[in-house]
Amino acid sequence: MRRLLSHVRRCVDDYKMIEDGDKIAIGLSGGKDSLSLLCALHALSVFYPKKFSLVAITVDMGYEGSDFTGIQKLCNELEIEYKIIPSNLGELLFDIRKEKNPCSLCAKMRRGMLNEAAKNTGCNKVALGHHFDDLVETFMLNLIHEGRLGAFLPVTYLDRTDITVIRPMSLVPEKYLKYFSSKNALPVFFNPCPADKHTERETVKQLIASIEKEHKGFKHRVFGAMQKSDIDGWQVK
Repeated sequence: MRRLLSHVRRCVDDYKMIEDGDKIAIGLSGGKDSLSLLCALHALSVFYPKKFSLVAITVDMGYEGSDFTGIQKLCNELEIEYKIIPSNLGELLFDIRKEKNPCSLCAKMRRGMLNEAAKNTGCNKVALGHHFDDLVETFMLNLIHEGRLGAFLPVTYLDRTDITVIRPMSLVPEKYLKYFSSKNALPVFFNPCPADKHTERETVKQLIASIEKEHKGFKHRVFGAMQKSDIDGWQVK
């Protein structure tokens, strides 16, 4: 926990993510990333000088056999309110619309439902479990497929919903999350998404891994270049 928490706190401090009185909704997919974020923010809330509260929210995609009892148990142990928002997004995307590349649309629709639920719960911020490797992959995806420099930001204010999205694990390498999740036996829910492992992101992930193997430190150099660039939101002030 110490290593994970140190990275999360540095990110929260560097990008001024949390203020006194914040009520933060954690987008809990059930994967290792969001569950690790849940644990890290709970630990941070114990001693952080700016006091904040947490709510965990899962958007249920409606897949058959989905079981969130393990996640509910963890939230109960941490004394964090847990809400499950039912949906038929899985059926809509794959059976009705038959989307060949559903990830972007799926993420957009899930975020919309998450933000609405957060607002209805009285939250002013939503915390997402994107980590360091996600950031680099997004940067490379945008460069390769759109010819532009950019990635998600550590802090994003959504004026339509008056919600601020924060990504406290933006400095955390994925390998730390794999270790933390396994070490603490987190109740990881394996999403039965039909598109899993067959996406453009997965292809870029493998490409980055091959470059990193030949050129150690590649991912950190990409991130360093972002911080030194004119991409608004990534410079530490």
